[in-house]
Amino acid sequence: MDALNVMEGASTMVHTPPSSTAPAVPVPALSYTDFSFSYAGATDRRALRDITWVVERGSYTLLCGDTGCGKTTLLTCAHPVLAPRGERSGMLRVLGRPFGEFCDEPDAVGHIAYVAQNPDAQIVCDSVWHEMAFGLENRGVPQDLMRRRIAETSHFFGIESWFHRSCSELSGGQKQIMNLASVLCLQPDLLLLDEPTAQLDPVAAQNFLHALFRVNRELGITVVVATHDPASMAPYATTVAQMGEKGIVTGVPDRSGVGRAEHIRSPRRHPAEGTGTEGDPLISISSMYFRFERKADWVARGIDVEVDRGEVHAIVGGNGCGKTTLLDVMAGVRKAQRGVVRNRARAQVLLPQDPQALLVCDTVAEELREWQGRCGYSEADLDAMVERFDLAGLLGQHPLDTSGGQQQKVALAKLLLTKPDLLLLDEPTKGFDAALRRLLVEVIDAERAKGTTVVLVTHDLAFVVAVADRVTMLFDGEVASTEPVKGFFEGNLFFRPTVADLSALGLT
Repeated sequence: MDALNVMEGASTMVHTPPSSTAPAVPVPALSYTDFSFSYAGATDRRALRDITWVVERGSYTLLCGDTGCGKTTLLTCAHPVLAPRGERSGMLRVLGRPFGEFCDEPDAVGHIAYVAQNPDAQIVCDSVWHEMAFGLENRGVPQDLMRRRIAETSHFFGIESWFHRSCSELSGGQKQIMNLASVLCLQPDLLLLDEPTAQLDPVAAQNFLHALFRVNRELGITVVVATHDPASMAPYATTVAQMGEKGIVTGVPDRSGVGRAEHIRSPRRHPAEGTGTEGDPLISISSMYFRFERKADWVARGIDVEVDRGEVHAIVGGNGCGKTTLLDVMAGVRKAQRGVVRNRARAQVLLPQDPQALLVCDTVAEELREWQGRCGYSEADLDAMVERFDLAGLLGQHPLDTSGGQQQKVALAKLLLTKPDLLLLDEPTKGFDAALRRLLVEVIDAERAKGTTVVLVTHDLAFVVAVADRVTMLFDGEVASTEPVKGFFEGNLFFRPTVADLSALGLT
């Protein structure tokens, strides 16, 4: 079935068939009725409670709500492979059929697709073409049909130029486009996405959202996106669903905050104006080169960066430009092949992109106490950190049973308990709602007031405006510029925060 047939097939589902009888009403793509769910081993805690929600077929729906409210659980409960183990009650229908009957269909997975927040978490093959063929191979699609589907989908997304590349060579935006294209080769009726742009730079995020818009409008595929950033998707969406204590309330997208801010009001001052401390910089990097393998291309070339003591220094740039690599070199996690790297920190901590790398214990309480003996923080310090990040309700849970945003909170709390003088953060607001982003602004302000130096890699440009003194922008493995925050954003066309994002942090 080619792209034209896909579109025709989609349109016949929503148009009135030629008949003398009354018009047929399309069945919803998803229908939850008094639906509740508890994870296995946690029946005393309901992850979802009495949810009633309908997603109309053909819609582009945004699913919003506070961190940890159950958005990811709600979506995965509808997927025949990803559905978590646990106790269900109420009714859930997928494409008009009760969930149990839907799962029993031989081609159930072909009707519903899922794209995760972390692009790397969904990749299973070494090359782009093999990744796109993987799902089709598992379904036993004939080779000729497989080739045609891969060809038309690749052309639709414009990925012919990197079709034969290794997945490891792709930027974050390319990986997410590849993940989307791979699941669409299966020609699903329903597409579920969980924070798909959380790790994409502003330009890559807009490219991805436009591709998703075309998938919805041109192919007629129902799209449901769990997100903490509804403003960026508002121009494309038809419906917004807000999860809260009273269930789900639906409405139309609010487009009032759409667009880049014309004027940037930063609450910060440059260190030269008195916010920093005198003396040598805490971190100095000169003519630094780095590559992952001896014969590979350089990932970083001729990097020159200095981080003053007591400043908050943001590193921004497109996916794949070398931001995380630079942060790892600063931390000593990776060693540069050329150049000089000096880090004069007494005690430092690093928050990686994946907070699960720091979570190794059986409960959140044990996580927070893991380094107590070595670092010497008191029970009072621990209690204060629990209150600061509102972790009391999570202490008895396994950290990997919490949401992505909650895992981020636990990892941050665990690091801050060590009282570092250098805090290195890679995408610290990932998975955070507006309230948690504001909390993190307060946390960094407090750390900075104590003299802690902070270096953060982020795509959250409004957060940069809220916390940073200076910004270094990387491009193609090199430093494009290092400037005070206000001057940096005033000269930019694309790398500017949206009005809605600034408003969420109280900066408008």
